[in-house]
Amino acid sequence: MPLKEKILQKTAKIGVIGLGYVGLPLAIEFAKVGFKVFGIDDNPEKIEKVNQGVNYILKAEEVLLTSLVKEKRIKGIVDYSILKEVDVIIICVPTPLTKNREPDISYVESVNKEISKYLTKGQLIILESTTYPGTTEEVILPKLSENGLKVGEDFYLAFSPERVDPGNKSYNTKNTPKIIGGVTKNCRELTKILYSQVMEEIYVASSPKTAEMVKLLENIFRSVNIALVNELAVLCKKMEINIWEVIDLAATKPYGYMPFYPGPGLGGHCIPIDPFYLTWKAREYDFHTRFIELAGEINMHMPYYIANMLIEALNINHKVLNASKILVLGAAYKKDLDDSRESPSLKIIEILNNKGAAIEYNDDYIKQIKIKNKIFKSIDLKNLKLKNYDAVIIATDHSYYDYKKIVEESSLIIDCRNILKKYKNDKIRVL
Repeated sequence: MPLKEKILQKTAKIGVIGLGYVGLPLAIEFAKVGFKVFGIDDNPEKIEKVNQGVNYILKAEEVLLTSLVKEKRIKGIVDYSILKEVDVIIICVPTPLTKNREPDISYVESVNKEISKYLTKGQLIILESTTYPGTTEEVILPKLSENGLKVGEDFYLAFSPERVDPGNKSYNTKNTPKIIGGVTKNCRELTKILYSQVMEEIYVASSPKTAEMVKLLENIFRSVNIALVNELAVLCKKMEINIWEVIDLAATKPYGYMPFYPGPGLGGHCIPIDPFYLTWKAREYDFHTRFIELAGEINMHMPYYIANMLIEALNINHKVLNASKILVLGAAYKKDLDDSRESPSLKIIEILNNKGAAIEYNDDYIKQIKIKNKIFKSIDLKNLKLKNYDAVIIATDHSYYDYKKIVEESSLIIDCRNILKKYKNDKIRVL
């Protein structure tokens, strides 16, 4: 049966490679509507949890996953040989940066090598991992074509950028508009039909390269605008102007403005990383992406600015940072989330630890973090006496924190999120 008919009848088997924030929710969406889905991951712990019905990405959907596993709609597996049995392969693996802040597509290349070993006629391969423009056609396609199969006829290839915002209560995999870019007309058509089975809106790009650039533009837009307000926050502090009030008042304008907010730095799997993929690729064209690099420089400096805020505030209290006892609240990059990837909290802790401060942290979502070669474990706030600390830094504004108690009991607070805006107290220093 042609792949198109298999997709429309939901008899097509789907393999999702990479069961993280992108892959697992996507696998669940396809399984929900009746597809047989194989979730493939190198991490045996993830595979075991999936097959036990444990949704480690979204606890609210654990009952759903358990049901899908029992119905044999979704199965976790570590063996890539399953790829020869599936009709659609979707790649959702990480694309981090190297220590020199250059693209690391080794996960994509490794997976692509496995796919090429088991590639059979009629399969559709889709890359969702964020990457630089050209990856689909310059990296994925040549490897898949080595055995003589022709794209658009013998197999189909497309890029469709993931659009995941962890913790967003309004938008999820299903109702977030989907962009697709196929290598050929047939590739575009099949990819559109596939995603139309599970998503509400589909938009077709003219090429994979265009779709790859769309994803980068979305995150560069955020990175640049956050850098702008971060820079203005530093200036407003010198001018004794409340940047948060300025932003709120500017947001009353019903056109031509979108509010962005300052913070201790950027975190997560996208905004601190993705812009540098384009910066790197641009060098191939002898082009210098000044806006992107400047924004990255400003945002990466913010943890250092927070550290300096703390040092100045301690000085006013006739204390020095060296040997001061500091409590950092929040290790996640975003409130009410169990994800510490690229979290500015980690950099703040590293900076203060290097300067001789005695650092402890709390995050009920993240029980342990490793910075350089040092392990930090989250402390329990239940019977903690905040007055025993020289300062408390609110790095992540988790909902479970008792902010009234924090204000009452702390001797000095560095509020990086403006979460204490309703409290008027001289011990509070707001970014």
